[in-house]
Amino acid sequence: MPVILGTDGYRYEVADNWAKLPRGMEFNADVAAVGVDKNDNVYAFNRGKHPMCVFDRDGNFLRSWGEGIFVRPHGVHMAPDDTIWLTDDGDHTVRHCTLDGKVLLTIGIPGKPAPYMSGEPFHRCTHTALSPQCDYLYISDGYGNSRVHKYTPDGKRMTSWGEPGTDPGQFNIAHNICCDPDGWVYVADRENHRVQVFDGNGKYEAQWNNMHRPSGLYMESGTRTPRFFIGEIGPDMAVNIDLPNCGPRVSIYTSKGELLARLGHAHAGLDPGQFVSPHGLAVDSRGDIYVGEVSFTNWGRRVRARGEQLPPGLRSLQKLVKVS
Repeated sequence: MPVILGTDGYRYEVADNWAKLPRGMEFNADVAAVGVDKNDNVYAFNRGKHPMCVFDRDGNFLRSWGEGIFVRPHGVHMAPDDTIWLTDDGDHTVRHCTLDGKVLLTIGIPGKPAPYMSGEPFHRCTHTALSPQCDYLYISDGYGNSRVHKYTPDGKRMTSWGEPGTDPGQFNIAHNICCDPDGWVYVADRENHRVQVFDGNGKYEAQWNNMHRPSGLYMESGTRTPRFFIGEIGPDMAVNIDLPNCGPRVSIYTSKGELLARLGHAHAGLDPGQFVSPHGLAVDSRGDIYVGEVSFTNWGRRVRARGEQLPPGLRSLQKLVKVS
């Protein structure tokens, strides 16, 4: 029996066990971020032995790369020129790579973070986004800073904005970032439970609420009024870890922050269509959604709170096939 998520014009069938890894190879680790290229090949940036695993849209394994380069994969941004920007919060860098893994540029000094909450780049940077003309690169610097940095694509810093806090323009984990065709910059301000909107120089414009710990943030391309796909992580404190209706889930919003649909269940879980920790998202040319989850990290918190063990076959990558 197919598992269908969503309603009305936002219905998706869960493609269970979609990714087909070679014999003897397994993720057994968080898939922190996902990207899709122009041919609908899927790039799963993960924290296992093979940091970048590439699949075709049917889930057939194509190749892996990144071994010996990345410390703690975190963010993927696919560029229009068929290159890929990768954020590694473990060694405080952003790397610009070809689609077969050749490193073209490294921004940041590997293994040397800026002082905690100093505002200087980087201390556990999280994600990147290019401006519409690809003349600027925005970097969310969110775990050890509360900052967004604006760079040229060749690695020159232009400006930065943000500080710790809850007021407009302040951040409590700037976790993800994207930029729309008009140049507005959207930042997933995770622990403030909102997305903030800025102009290209950091002037605050608006915020979206009605979400819980937004982590994944993906903007569809090819339209002046894109929809936004947001991966929401559920509660993870021992006292509220089973609170329903706050995620984990995937939610879809208009470019004005209006909620269109929610995908998922009331609670975290391991069944098809349930989520554990949607951390990174991508959508292909047919509207199918790929969800990378940091399941091993977040389910680990759950089992520690209960004195349990990690379950076998813990899933960290799902595909949702659009059916209407």
